Amino acid sequence: MRNTTLCYIRNDKGQTLLLHRVKKENDLNKDKWIGVGGGFEDKESPEDCLLREIYEETGLTLTSYCYRGIVTFVSDEWDTEYMHLFTADGYEGEIIECDEGTLEWVDNDRIPTLPAWEGDRIFLRLIAEDAPFFSLKLEYHGDALATAVLNGKPL
Repeated sequence: MRNTTLCYIRNDKGQTLLLHRVKKENDLNKDKWIGVGGGFEDKESPEDCLLREIYEETGLTLTSYCYRGIVTFVSDEWDTEYMHLFTADGYEGEIIECDEGTLEWVDNDRIPTLPAWEGDRIFLRLIAEDAPFFSLKLEYHGDALATAVLNGKPL
């Protein structure tokens, strides 16, 4: 089991910074559009991991962010993952090149049309609706979403 963070950084132009995963071989997220984040290092809190990963992958230092929920990924192919989900609307710095994919500011209304995991669409909708802190469990069989449970209730 592993712990990770994922963050959707928003600007004041109605856009979100997404990572188009096109650079790594054997990438579980190949060709998908996702937020920015990564795995915890020893002794890190979710916030420590968030700030470090955002800086390493984007060059940005977050100045305003919100812990939105925890997403439990269960799969018949991968280890269970607990993903700590954040949004951010304040940052400093200039975007750098990322070795995991291409960073791009995407208009928010275009996000639902981009290639993404089916379960991501659920938590992106919750974020867009400004849902209170949530727990979302997503169970995948291969690449297909088999079940989704929000705050203990099947969707």
